[in-house]
Amino acid sequence: MRRLLLDLRRAVASPARNPRKAVVIGRLLGSAFVLCFLTGLVSHYLQHPEPWMAWTPRPEWGYQLNQGVHVTTGLLCIPLLLAKLWVVYPDLFRLPLIGGLGSVLERGSIAIFVGSTLVQLAIGVLNTYQFLPLPFYFLQVHFALSFVILGSLALHIAVKLPIISRYWRRPADGDEGALEVPEQVPEPAIAAPPGRGVTGRAMAFIDATPAPPAKVSRRGLLAGVGLSAAALLMLTVGQTLTPLDPLNLFAPRKKGTGPQGLLVNRTSAQAGVADAATDAAWALTVTNGERTIALTRAQLLALPQIDAALPIACVEGWSQTATWRGVRLRELVGLVDADPGAELEIRSLERKGAYKTTRMAAEYVRDDETMVALAVNGEPLHLEHGYPARILAPGRPGVLQTKWLDTIEVRA
Repeated sequence: MRRLLLDLRRAVASPARNPRKAVVIGRLLGSAFVLCFLTGLVSHYLQHPEPWMAWTPRPEWGYQLNQGVHVTTGLLCIPLLLAKLWVVYPDLFRLPLIGGLGSVLERGSIAIFVGSTLVQLAIGVLNTYQFLPLPFYFLQVHFALSFVILGSLALHIAVKLPIISRYWRRPADGDEGALEVPEQVPEPAIAAPPGRGVTGRAMAFIDATPAPPAKVSRRGLLAGVGLSAAALLMLTVGQTLTPLDPLNLFAPRKKGTGPQGLLVNRTSAQAGVADAATDAAWALTVTNGERTIALTRAQLLALPQIDAALPIACVEGWSQTATWRGVRLRELVGLVDADPGAELEIRSLERKGAYKTTRMAAEYVRDDETMVALAVNGEPLHLEHGYPARILAPGRPGVLQTKWLDTIEVRA
């Protein structure tokens, strides 16, 4: 087994596999993970805020940018992780496999980091395609794994800190380090076949056989990683950045598609609201304690209207801006004598789903462009975009821009 492991280690030796390259790629990978983690926290707590948290609705494209960065950096972690694993791959054959507490911490932290990262990236990509045939709730697992990844990464960095410190900058002598591959591997005695013998010269030749020539140079490795990351970025980020939309070949959402030229995430059929939303008796109920009003769509249209260009930005990374028209929300709840500092509970006609009921904090209610939208781009709302009425607020995740409104309740 020892001979086999050493032979494998020698076979994969390459000038591009050295401590300096591991540090350079690890630096990029670590930065991408930290940025992805931070933007993920923002997204999570915008959707599930703690009581003490206060978010600002401005800029209106804030969540659009946050989630675009989150998904993009998550995708960039894929080629960076693969490159990092390629560089450090020979360490799998380092002997002894376990050599004390430091070795246990090093191998344990990297095993947890790689395993949890592979799961995290896999379910993240599947979520962008809304394909999650998984026996668990995506958001909870995705959120929990992010802490596992950052914790194991921090532990691994602590263990490898001496090497990281040494190779963080290019050494003045140009020495980027190398794997310690022995020139000779001790060979146990081998019985010679009948009638034949194995000479010492032949055995020395076997032991000292040089490793195969490297197929990947140092520059080739960095060029490959850079080109693959750039290609992935250019061919997916168009779902967030409109100027790059023509290059969007891989991302699942294409701007300008769907009813009224707007993307749809959850359809009326999935929500089961078509009959209730198109019922002629529909009315939006607004309540504040004992005071309640019910407004039909015609009555809402008769109220003063505002226009605002606001994006719908989804957790999957896609976004699209449109011009919405409707009733300013703070004026609407003012009809029931609501306190300007009160938060709202907003309910959809949906009877199932994690977001059939959402809370809206006072900072969004007070914003001049938060509205009950009735039209988009000069046309009445399509059923798939929330007809007869939906919520539109700047800086809010798309899942909180409640469609197919039923009631708005002022909370104390």
